[in-house]
Amino acid sequence: MSRSDYIFASESVSEGHPDKVCDRISDAILDALISEEPEARVACETFATTDRVVIGGEVGLSNQEKLKDYLGNMEDIVRGCVKDIGYEQEKFHWKTLKVQNYLHEQSAHIAQGVDATAEKEEGAGDQGIMFGYASNETEAMMPAPIQYSHAILKRLAQVRKNGTEPLLGPDAKAQLSVRYRDHKPVEVTSLVLSSQHVDESLTSQDVRNIVSPYLYEVLPEGWLTDETVWHINPTGKFVIGGPDGDAGLTGRKIIVDTYGGAAPHGGGAFSGKDPTKVDRSAAYASRYLAKNVVGAGLADRCTVQLSYAIGVAAPLSIYADLHGTGKVPAEVIEAVIPKVMDLTPRGIRTHLELNKPIYERTAAYGHFGREPDADGGFSWEKLDLVSAIEKSL
Repeated sequence: MSRSDYIFASESVSEGHPDKVCDRISDAILDALISEEPEARVACETFATTDRVVIGGEVGLSNQEKLKDYLGNMEDIVRGCVKDIGYEQEKFHWKTLKVQNYLHEQSAHIAQGVDATAEKEEGAGDQGIMFGYASNETEAMMPAPIQYSHAILKRLAQVRKNGTEPLLGPDAKAQLSVRYRDHKPVEVTSLVLSSQHVDESLTSQDVRNIVSPYLYEVLPEGWLTDETVWHINPTGKFVIGGPDGDAGLTGRKIIVDTYGGAAPHGGGAFSGKDPTKVDRSAAYASRYLAKNVVGAGLADRCTVQLSYAIGVAAPLSIYADLHGTGKVPAEVIEAVIPKVMDLTPRGIRTHLELNKPIYERTAAYGHFGREPDADGGFSWEKLDLVSAIEKSL
């Protein structure tokens, strides 16, 4: 039987974290190509370090001449991302950084396994396992530690960018240790926040004075108590940040992107990958299914796993775990899932409308627990499958 009283911690990183800078650039390139052609194939990696951004990987458009034009015009996308994040440091400035572009045409051997033909259905872009998770412990049906770690950093980015707190820099990390009683989050036992600042004279206490009001604003009332242990910029000054302070790479924050360690992760990163790649699309589908199971009141917590083989359309397996909270057996959920959603790569993309330029916005503050956007962004967060699940029981 699972424990009901415990402390669990998760961390998030801001959009200015070096790895998130890279995720943002990779997803912005993906959006640009999908804007040109909804069926564009993209596997874009980004590396960032002092005064330099390197992009590489495989991309594909049906019009090869147009693809050549796009490959020659990626520098503006890179600089636009870095500018919006807010980097104007001497050794990492959106105007002066060097951009190296090594993107090239997609491998024909990968394409032959994925592309649909008259003889076969479109296959998965790779083999792998994907997990989705949902819990009714928060309104967003996300684990509280990661949900509120994201919320803190997103709020600090807002006040930094709108000029309310001009002394804060783009690079930041937050970590919350949350106490659970009877499986419900009730208080923060400790918090760690490291925020870059542009004034070298600021002390850790000065930074705490700046950020404290926003922590109280974001966290539920009563979660910060006299017993909460605070660690704000515990190493002291944090002026040199972003890729100048530490190199960044696409796909290194997969636990930050998902459930903060509260649920399994299949291992594949999301950013820079078009939705034929089940690392991304099937992880979104798994979250969508798990959230709708919880939304239907069939469990307090739900994990869904899907598995795929490259070039094969149908999932190889479907697994559900209701963590002892189910109102029906898990095998019933496993039987219902393929009835309510086509889980082939094309079926997922069609159901969730993933062939749209909706990915750059996912690159920071989590891919899950977000509000669905009117243009189709975060469609996997909708609860529009509840009725179909109930009817299929």
